[in-house]
Amino acid sequence: MPAAITPIPNFHFHSHKVAPIRIRLWASILSIAAVANRATMVTTAAAAASSSCRGGAYTTIKERITYEKEIKKSKFIALAASVSDEQSAFSFLSQVRDPRATHNCWAYKVGDQYRSNDDGEPSGTAGKPIHSAIESSGIDRVMVVVIRYFGGIKLGTGGLVRAYGGVTSECLRNAPTHLVKSKVRMGVEVPFDLIGVLYHQLQSFQVEDIKQDYETGKDGITMVTFQVDFDRVDKLEDAIKNNCSRELVFYK
Repeated sequence: MPAAITPIPNFHFHSHKVAPIRIRLWASILSIAAVANRATMVTTAAAAASSSCRGGAYTTIKERITYEKEIKKSKFIALAASVSDEQSAFSFLSQVRDPRATHNCWAYKVGDQYRSNDDGEPSGTAGKPIHSAIESSGIDRVMVVVIRYFGGIKLGTGGLVRAYGGVTSECLRNAPTHLVKSKVRMGVEVPFDLIGVLYHQLQSFQVEDIKQDYETGKDGITMVTFQVDFDRVDKLEDAIKNNCSRELVFYK
């Protein structure tokens, strides 16, 4: 919010010496307020720019995948699934964890957010290597749960790190993946007689979630909103303009 600037009061000066001092004081206050105002505007602009850069694409797994390996008589089972947030991650954990197992260790990554858990293994020997393997795979929005059934032979700290990290890497290496592109919602005001032309372009760009609103307050005009891949926004807008051959109002 821009800093408020207080107007200079209408003083009735009785001293020629005091007046210049007060004027200089208020001038300083106004200068400071102006600087604060500019700083606030820069901060707001930077935040807006950061927000506009959130769109993008990420690689995740198509389906749940399981990988099993025996290491020194301990059975390790890694299970991976695509997750969208913390809630879906814990939902997956509750579905696959085995209360009969010695340990149910896990980690997940959703964008910049991640968590991991050693579930009773020595600190840093299970959850962290699972997370490191996820990071190395380049896969996002994924959770891996590694279930261990102890076989009687201790693996030691290094052995545990290699075991949990290794089975996670193998699990994700075998997982079928796909690229998911972020969607951007945009809209356009279009005359009734151009709706057919517009919809043809929307179909060719494979947009989603199309909605139409006739209550625009403008005669003969309807608002059509939709979602399109973040990297096709400009191309779609150009295609609509070129084919409709009229000035249209776009909203993003």
